[in-house]
Amino acid sequence: MLYTIIQIISFQALFLLVYDLFLKKETFFNHNRVYLLVTSILSLVLPFIKFPELRKMTSNDVVIQLPEVFIGPKIPTEYEVLVAEQTGIVLEQPQLPIWKTIVLTGIVIAALIFLFKIAKLYWLKYHNPKRWYKDVLIVRLLRSSAAFSFFNTIFLGEQIPESDKATIFKHELVHVKELHTLDLLFFEMLRIILWFNPLVYIYQMRIKELHEFIADAKAVKQHGKTQYYKSLLNQVFDVNTISFTNTFFKTSLIKKRITMLQKSKSKQLHLIKYTLLIPLVFGMLIYTSTEVRAQEKTETIEEGISQELTDEELIEKYYQEFLQMDKDESEYREIINKISVDYNDKYIESREDYLKLIAFGRYLMQTTIESKSENGNLTQNDVDRMEDMKAKTKSYTEFREWKKTQEAKDLWEASAKYGELRLVVNDIANKTKSEQKRFDALIEQLNFDPDFHKLIVCDTKGGSRLELSDPQNITSTSAEIIEVEENVEVPFAIIDEAPTTIECQGLKTSEERKRCMSTFVSTHVNKNFNKDIADSLNLKGRQRIFTSFKIDENGDISYVSARAAHPALEDEAKRVIKSLPKFIPGKQKGKAVVVPYSLPIVFQIVGNANTPNNDRFNDSLNRRNIRKLESLIAQRDRILQSTSEKNPVVVNLNKQIDSIDKVLVKPIKNKQKLENLIAQRDRILQSSSEKNPVVVNLNKQIDSIDKVLVKSIRNKQKREVDKAINNGSTKIPYSVINIAPIHPNCKTINSLEEQKKCTSTEVQKHVNRNFNMDLPEKLGLTGGKQQIYIGFTIDKEGTVKSVKSRSSHPKLDEEAKRIINLLPQFIPGEHNGKAVDVAYSLPITFQIVDDKKKKD
Repeated sequence: MLYTIIQIISFQALFLLVYDLFLKKETFFNHNRVYLLVTSILSLVLPFIKFPELRKMTSNDVVIQLPEVFIGPKIPTEYEVLVAEQTGIVLEQPQLPIWKTIVLTGIVIAALIFLFKIAKLYWLKYHNPKRWYKDVLIVRLLRSSAAFSFFNTIFLGEQIPESDKATIFKHELVHVKELHTLDLLFFEMLRIILWFNPLVYIYQMRIKELHEFIADAKAVKQHGKTQYYKSLLNQVFDVNTISFTNTFFKTSLIKKRITMLQKSKSKQLHLIKYTLLIPLVFGMLIYTSTEVRAQEKTETIEEGISQELTDEELIEKYYQEFLQMDKDESEYREIINKISVDYNDKYIESREDYLKLIAFGRYLMQTTIESKSENGNLTQNDVDRMEDMKAKTKSYTEFREWKKTQEAKDLWEASAKYGELRLVVNDIANKTKSEQKRFDALIEQLNFDPDFHKLIVCDTKGGSRLELSDPQNITSTSAEIIEVEENVEVPFAIIDEAPTTIECQGLKTSEERKRCMSTFVSTHVNKNFNKDIADSLNLKGRQRIFTSFKIDENGDISYVSARAAHPALEDEAKRVIKSLPKFIPGKQKGKAVVVPYSLPIVFQIVGNANTPNNDRFNDSLNRRNIRKLESLIAQRDRILQSTSEKNPVVVNLNKQIDSIDKVLVKPIKNKQKLENLIAQRDRILQSSSEKNPVVVNLNKQIDSIDKVLVKSIRNKQKREVDKAINNGSTKIPYSVINIAPIHPNCKTINSLEEQKKCTSTEVQKHVNRNFNMDLPEKLGLTGGKQQIYIGFTIDKEGTVKSVKSRSSHPKLDEEAKRIINLLPQFIPGEHNGKAVDVAYSLPITFQIVDDKKKKD
């Protein structure tokens, strides 16, 4: 709604600009009147007009958005596994946003003022002498020299000289006959609805000027210019202040009216100026129509991104979007529109639509529980109901399997709308005999039963849909099957073959190739981006860089662009993207094509870029502030896509981000200060002793900061563990466990600390012994370092489970998981006397030597 209002104001500004620059001084008064009325209506209508044909005039490039590249220590996000349905949940309507409250209040006040003016007019009409002249009612205003008209009523002050009354009457009579009051009332309605829009007031002033010019031009023909000038100049004006009446005496208009009376008629050739309206309106139509295209393109990009996420991560993503809309005080209707998919017409929803519906159910559940908790009427039954919904929720795979059952088919066919027939088959192109028989029967029913006008046929694969709505031309064999994307399961829905690398070309599925390609680009950017640039630019916090480029028909990088808060960041991003190697080009229908890409880069700066082991201190950061910081940054970045840093909203968000960022980087600054003090002390000790007063003072400062850091980390760790235990979790981080899991070869060691070291050593030996070192060469990986990040859990029984891996190639992930799963049974870890699950992370780094170095 807010965006629509901005469009209306923008269009009105353009229309008025054309009027003031090209048309205002012309004597085509009636043409100008039509222009102002038509353009004011167009400004209200154009934002809602969308022409698909105009969308085709814009670029048809398919922009593939790569997953976000994160440079610097990324702060992990916790995902809460909670799935729910929306059935039976009642959500209270959110409160009306403040800005809407202000707008509605203004409308009410403006309407009351309008009613007061109407009442004042009718008071004047019924409390003053009046008489009829043909179809016109003349009201004589006592003790007044004002003159104005309203519909078919002319108000004339009794103090107007008799010599001028005839001239003024003829003037006001023109207003009555030309129905000028309707024009003014139209703009008065706009003033009520758009009371905050100054352009509506300008529109009304312009139309009132034209009314006077039109009336003057016709009245002066009957009385001559000399007498008319005298009537205008020799009055002691008593001007009424009602905005929707046509006033004869208005001081600010007298000079303009006389100027227009003296002006020669405009040449007919000048009528060509009105054709300026054609390209102006056409441009606005293109803008409003291509705006839809941009939205569709964004949705296509989102579908591509969603392929990178697991079901749980995608549910969390949609859930956070619903929460953000709630925080932004969006109307409930706007939140509902986010899932406005016509599920009733689809047999199998896409993965995104299905998980979005689950996320919406989770949002409804959460807001309902919070509302009841605040009101004090939350019951155990509500909590049990939530758990019951969670248990009944199907994964997308389970949902697809259920859709193949007869129960699901019968349910969908029975839920047809009025006048609609439905049929589910296994394969539309190859129907079985029984399916064909049912299909023929429904066709016959559609032909001869006037109560039905449509037949929808879907298959259990979810990829085809047949819709028949012309019963006169339907036969069971001549129907055209319409392929629709009900189930978007491919990474890039439009391009046949996306660009890829030589290393990724041999992978079997398009999903693997896409993942490999994305990882390759991300690794390249991470490896080559100059992280020291943060020091030279004095940057801090999270810096976002939006880059775009194209991979042309030859596989080369072209048209590289970047946008960031600092020009140096843009230049660095362009340099890194241009250094990408040659790709295997993308193909559409067998032909190589240009494929545009967009790549968001996030540069996280938490202190000096050269400071080692920064990751170790991230544990002391406040998680709540981090989430708030990420939310503010995301909100600011969305706004910056369509505005500048000078926008007051962006300025305010930057202030909030800076204030939180100071809190977050405090431990890092303490760490930097500590290292600087240690370095200073060590330099002095090279030529002095510990007894040196300067060294003694430095040691005191070092001890003081070190205590703060250690205390902060320990408190944070204790809070995390206590919170996990209170929530019923038995999964404890390895770094804070009382007694860590022990490798079988280390159980004879008495010291807990030595047992930890021994276990770590045994795990490393296990990896070194079992890792297939020939695998990188078989995969064609280039020389240099390769890293694999592994996460796994040793449960309460000492068994390794939940193994996860992340690397530059899927085969490396498979090898890493294979090795970890070969680990023996451990002696389980304990915390506060209880056996617990212990989370481990294990980075594997290996060096690949290229062929040339091998020969050397």
